[in-house]
Amino acid sequence: MNRKALSAFVLSVSMVATANCMAYESGDMIVRVGIANVDPHTSNDTSVPGLDVDDNTQLGITGTYMLTENIGVELLAATPFKHDITLNGAKVGETKHLPPTLTLQYYPMDSSSAFQPYVGLGINYTEFFSESTTGALAGTSLELDSSWGLAGQLGIDYAIDDQWLVNAAVWKMDINTDVNVNGANLGELEIDPMVYMMSVGYKF
Repeated sequence: MNRKALSAFVLSVSMVATANCMAYESGDMIVRVGIANVDPHTSNDTSVPGLDVDDNTQLGITGTYMLTENIGVELLAATPFKHDITLNGAKVGETKHLPPTLTLQYYPMDSSSAFQPYVGLGINYTEFFSESTTGALAGTSLELDSSWGLAGQLGIDYAIDDQWLVNAAVWKMDINTDVNVNGANLGELEIDPMVYMMSVGYKF
């Protein structure tokens, strides 16, 4: 590549980087919509060895309100996740859940960067519903208790222009539920999932 071509290339990259700058300011609202996957990392403390929960993917939505240029508050929501419950690999039931998660976020970069990484720490509430049984547990009544727990987050925004962005984020959530079959408490199932989300966002 000759010097003129190299200069033109560097100039074009600089112009794109400048055009992509997205300055977050106090009062901004950022909405991100995409695909979210809940991947349980189950630890079974119940009286039923081999009980586990499969992963599921749904539509994820987050809304962030910027308190300052570097501090935001985010709420994670989604369409209901539906999980198969397995016993030694065989399906014995299923459940749906909603995991609204509120996090306080820190964005360390300044407005000159098109890349805006962030970290978050907050709290998760998980509500289980529509539990049902099949297979070896068919005909029994299954109930999973709701859960409160901590949530940690890592994410990154990349500015397409002043308002549009693409995002990747991951959460680690503390979700524990008591398993009740026919009213009898079988113990606690620690689901503790990783949540992965790819999305497109818009800044208001």
